[in-house]
Amino acid sequence: MDFRLDRIDNKIEFFQAYDMLMLEHKIDEQIENNKALLLDVHAIQHHVVFDPNAGKMLYSAVVHFKAKI
Repeated sequence: MDFRLDRIDNKIEFFQAYDMLMLEHKIDEQIENNKALLLDVHAIQHHVVFDPNAGKMLYSAVVHFKAKI
């Protein structure tokens, strides 16, 4: 049995929440977790849409992490 470690070079994560503060909290928490993997934030995209089922705004974000050089 071989044991092999590969380095993660790119990682894309998706987040969503019904308020902006909770979305920021989720992203900040994951940024701290990814520091252990030596990943930094490369880009963030965010969107806001109205969720008719919940009757409120839904905030979402896509965060692209890249390996530290």
